[in-house]
Amino acid sequence: MTDAFVFLHRLGATALVVFAVLLGIWGAYGYFRGAQVSGGFRSSYLIMAGLTAVQGMFGLALLATGHPPTRLLHVVYGIFAVLFLPGAYLWAHGGSTRREAVILAAAAWIVAVAYLRGISTG
Repeated sequence: MTDAFVFLHRLGATALVVFAVLLGIWGAYGYFRGAQVSGGFRSSYLIMAGLTAVQGMFGLALLATGHPPTRLLHVVYGIFAVLFLPGAYLWAHGGSTRREAVILAAAAWIVAVAYLRGISTG
């Protein structure tokens, strides 16, 4: 059973890095075009936030079954990503459409780095 959690945690990490980079590219492209954030981008962003929480649950399952990460910093990056994504989403809604676009695009890039750092400390 723990082998399945390890596999899913690794697969989820790779998928989230790809997802975050694609969203970062999409968001930056929209921002530099001066376009408003689309519903598709918003929903993709929220899906990424939800998948990040699921990724964290797989990590908690591994921790509960006696498989801690090699460094505690791995957990810090995970907690950061789980809290940062919804926080950036809520903060982005308070201003202009260009502000929303730049905040969500930047958040996708920032969390991509956090995912990569999490993988490297895992």
